[in-house]
Amino acid sequence: MRAKSRKAPRDDPDAAYAAGLRLLARREHSGVELGRKLEQRGFAASVAASALGRLRADGYLSEERFARSLALHRADQGYGELRIRAELAHHALSAALVDQALLELDADWVERAMSQARRHFPAFRENGPETARALRHLTQRGFPASVARSALARWAESVQEQG
Repeated sequence: MRAKSRKAPRDDPDAAYAAGLRLLARREHSGVELGRKLEQRGFAASVAASALGRLRADGYLSEERFARSLALHRADQGYGELRIRAELAHHALSAALVDQALLELDADWVERAMSQARRHFPAFRENGPETARALRHLTQRGFPASVARSALARWAESVQEQG
């Protein structure tokens, strides 16, 4: 049986630092997100801010690593540039940092959109009723309309070449 854990004192900076380390051991966090989580765990805002500063100084908390990690994860899940950009901005990351994370993906967004469409619409036919649904699906996942149209056109070309 597990021993009951003592709640960390709200004003203990070492406990806030340790809690932040435990959270960062699971996955990368943005500073805003980690600060919110520390405050939810009962730490005073000033203590959480102090812990964040120490975590940054020690290299455990990195907005750059978080931005790259989240951008790659969301792209791999089939989300487009606009959705990823919005999610990164939601974490209060600078526009330059968001741009850099997306640039480092070196993604062919048309290819990614086509892959997402293939996964969601396996029986796609150009000019069929699925075209509007596929366009809507891709734009809702964060691909610009021009990228979605290009992806569907490229997919239609590949289907014609095969058939």
